[in-house]
Amino acid sequence: MNVLIKLLGTGISIGAGFVGTKLVNAVWEKSTGNKAPTGKHEDTPTSLRSALTFALISASVSTIIQVLANRGTQRAITRFAKTQDIV
Repeated sequence: MNVLIKLLGTGISIGAGFVGTKLVNAVWEKSTGNKAPTGKHEDTPTSLRSALTFALISASVSTIIQVLANRGTQRAITRFAKTQDIV
C-alpha cells in the first residue's frame, strides 16, 4: 500500500506542478503584459532581467509545490501505518 500512496503522491505532485506552471505563466502575463519568457516564443524579445526574474519565481513555486507534495505523501504514509497497527 505504501507504493500506491507514493505513486499517488507523485501523480499529485506532477498535477500540481502543471497547475502551478500555468498559474505562474498567467500571473506573469497579467502583471507584465508580456508572455512568459519560456523560450518557446522566439519572436518576442526578452531581457535577461525579466528572464531571470521569471526563472526565480517559477523555481520558487515549483519548490514549494514539491515540498508540500512530499509532506502530504509522508503524512499519508504515517497515517496509513498507524491505521494498520490499530487493525
